[in-house]
Amino acid sequence: MTLDPHIIEWLNLLTRWIHMIVGVAWIGASFYFNWIEGHLNRVGEKPPGVAGDIWSVHGGGFYHAQKYEVAPEKMPETLHWFKWEAYSTWLSGMVLLVIVYYLNADVYMVDPNVADISPVTAIVIGLATLVIGWVVYDRLCKSKLADNPKMLGLVGYLLVVLVAFALSQVLGGRAAYIHVGAMLGTIMVANVAMVIMPGQRRLVAALIAGETPNANDGKQALIRSRQNNYITLPVLFLMISNHYPSTFGHQYSWLIIAALIPIGVGVRHYYNLKHKGNHASWMLVAAGIAFAVVAWFAAPAKLVAPAGGASAAQAMAMVETHCATCHSAAPTDKVFSAAPNGVMFDTLEDVQRHAASIKARAVDTMSMPLGNTTGMTKEERAILGVWITEGAKAN
Repeated sequence: MTLDPHIIEWLNLLTRWIHMIVGVAWIGASFYFNWIEGHLNRVGEKPPGVAGDIWSVHGGGFYHAQKYEVAPEKMPETLHWFKWEAYSTWLSGMVLLVIVYYLNADVYMVDPNVADISPVTAIVIGLATLVIGWVVYDRLCKSKLADNPKMLGLVGYLLVVLVAFALSQVLGGRAAYIHVGAMLGTIMVANVAMVIMPGQRRLVAALIAGETPNANDGKQALIRSRQNNYITLPVLFLMISNHYPSTFGHQYSWLIIAALIPIGVGVRHYYNLKHKGNHASWMLVAAGIAFAVVAWFAAPAKLVAPAGGASAAQAMAMVETHCATCHSAAPTDKVFSAAPNGVMFDTLEDVQRHAASIKARAVDTMSMPLGNTTGMTKEERAILGVWITEGAKAN
């Protein structure tokens, strides 16, 4: 069954809206509790079993929070759990993955220039990445590597880079990026569902039964929570990367992932240290320089002018064939019921007005047309790019 593109578009909007809202709630809560952990006052006399406390003011009121070394002696009548933010983010993200990528896998998942695979095969590869990614990560966390957090982090990072490279060899760039991000997001949510929450439930059950809680449950929950904390910024980058073709559209797109993940981890580590009073500002400077280097690396190659030059008539013919099927007042493409972002290429003036964007998408990164379903050749891209570079003149 094929859904009307208009219905797909509104389902996309609704799901993306929900995904953003619950994602903000989840990441915000994660950042807040890590901030509390770093600012706890652990010195001086404390009530029995209390590891530290913190005073804060917000919204015209004062708040006093305490963290117990293991658990309070008596179970409180009301206990707030933080789990549905994570679950809702993953569920809405999976629905969005289906709506945007899987329902149009031939466009968003498959790129004939990368690999000649079927849409079903591409979907299976995407889903397998999420499942296998979690299984391998979980086994690593339960291995002897867990006794060496830095080595565990390094091995995990290298495996993510390997996955990024492998996916870039079989899926379209946009799909490869989003599935690396979805794999990391799945790991974060599974940490909550499979490790953090079960451990917290056992702590609560022990309190209710009047037994001594197992301190290891709290320890394991804290370890996975910290890992989630460091994964957060790389995941956010990968989730928004599909809007920036200079990342996923680059010839070595997996190297960009390999570079930007440690930048994100480094920035997060800076703030973790800052919360503990260590202002290692050099880390932000280093991250900024590294980001600039990545941007320089991702710059498009210079165009070579085709023999005979490029004319407006040639450019318009290519735009009409490869771009205007979507970017038109009356799209003929099966995916869109209206021109994406309201951008139309129905006239020469329209094309001239959006020439820079056309060059970035269709020439520099070759990320358009989506999935190259119209079969735009490199020669055509070069002609279009030269025409734009020379001023997109109407001659």
